[in-house]
Amino acid sequence: MGESDTVWRGGLEFWSYLHASFPSAGVVDSCGQPVPFPGCVTLWRSTDGGRHFRLERPVCLIPCARCPCDPQRDQVDQQQYPRVFFERRRAYMVYEWRGAVYLRISPDGLRWSPALRIPGTGWSSPARRCRPEERVGRHPHILSEREYGECLAGGPPGLFVTGTRLYVFVNLGRSPGHMGCLVGPKALTARGWRRCTANPLFGPEADYGPLELTGPAANRYFEFRTISAADVVREGSHYYMVYEGIRGPSRPGVGDDQFGLGMARSRRPFIDGPWEKYPGNPLLMDLPGNVGVGHADLVQVGPAVYLYTATPFGTRGRYVLVKKL
Repeated sequence: MGESDTVWRGGLEFWSYLHASFPSAGVVDSCGQPVPFPGCVTLWRSTDGGRHFRLERPVCLIPCARCPCDPQRDQVDQQQYPRVFFERRRAYMVYEWRGAVYLRISPDGLRWSPALRIPGTGWSSPARRCRPEERVGRHPHILSEREYGECLAGGPPGLFVTGTRLYVFVNLGRSPGHMGCLVGPKALTARGWRRCTANPLFGPEADYGPLELTGPAANRYFEFRTISAADVVREGSHYYMVYEGIRGPSRPGVGDDQFGLGMARSRRPFIDGPWEKYPGNPLLMDLPGNVGVGHADLVQVGPAVYLYTATPFGTRGRYVLVKKL
């Protein structure tokens, strides 16, 4: 329940875009068929100032082009980790589908365009053809053959829109992972996309660390395996980001079970320049954390800043930023 993106729609109304499935929320596609996990984008509404949300229609927000729905064409099986950015007369959405990042555009946040794959995102091989920061390295508890490729630029994305440009944030590589940035035009076109000036924006400060180290003692290693799920806001002369760091499995034979929430900010008033990480990372809780805690969701409403994320496990909570002078 932490893997969502929330926007303020004025007054007491908030919209939250969340991927959901038939097993998780009884969601069906536009043709009436149950949606497999992890599911499609759904819209949840709040009319009490963002304190409580409900799913009004358990149907994928984006209808299929025709029936029956097709995973390759319509992507209803995995419109995962949506990020949404509203301008005055247009909204933009990015999400992950099988490692790659896709973009859709809407006039109202309800009706969405066909999907465009962001150039340069997804799994690929061989490693010699990708940049060093995109390579999948060795993890002490994961066999390399369990990965989907030798290079990765994608995963749970982030999005920020300013001026005439879209900034899309992606995970680069694994073990170690890095926060990457791509910039392109505000249109459904594959032309004009490039890497941001400082790419990657930042990476892990350490390796996996001592194998026997787990729990809070391993906090400094919390982002070794992947760094992704960016959510970015601007405040004053800086851009601020919350993101997910995953150390990975704590032992062989288990899935990722060490998660943390990190924060970073731009060093200058440029979104694609160098960034610096908060020295007190991870935020909110120590390792191992919860699945979804790092998929945090920042919302600015006038002087208020809210953060939605999964605390505790399986429950979506809201935090309010208190500024200390």
